[in-house]
Amino acid sequence: MQSDIPTREEAFALLKQYNTSERAIKHALAVEAVMRYFARKRGQDEEVWGVVGLIHDVDYEQFPDQHCRKAREILSENGWSEDLIRAVVSHGWGICSDVEPASDMEKVLYAVDELTGLVAATALVRPSKSVMDLTAKSVKKKWKNKSFAAGVDRSVIDKGAGMLGVERSDLITDVIMAMREVADQIGLAGNV
Repeated sequence: MQSDIPTREEAFALLKQYNTSERAIKHALAVEAVMRYFARKRGQDEEVWGVVGLIHDVDYEQFPDQHCRKAREILSENGWSEDLIRAVVSHGWGICSDVEPASDMEKVLYAVDELTGLVAATALVRPSKSVMDLTAKSVKKKWKNKSFAAGVDRSVIDKGAGMLGVERSDLITDVIMAMREVADQIGLAGNV
């Protein structure tokens, strides 16, 4: 891994340069938290994984039809290393990118991106409106209802869990635990 990794502040500033919606920022913060959690759990560099999670959708708000392709351009122009750019682009594998996740970091990002959305949506329909009391069981119940959070591609989550060699329930639990760490920042602390 390259030593001149963008700082979190640089990554966040770049994200905000291309994303203004509260929803996009909260999603980026959630994915960042999940990536940091998995980095710690797997003995990897939390800063590297965190900035990749934070910046992964840098292009989505302004260029949804060029998602991942435009990210490569933006990150290249800003001096990001090829390994970090590849990680960002690989999260769209099979959807808007032909870069298959290969590294552990890439596989985790691929597996958790969509899942953070499903976890957030599930938390928001609960009386508490919080991830603090959310369980994997509740998320799995909503998983079965295809019209709930219909934009979440459940097959991507399952494919990602398979790449990581983890059970869906364990992946969901880890994502919930990670999102609890930033519940206030992502609007999911609720009234527990």
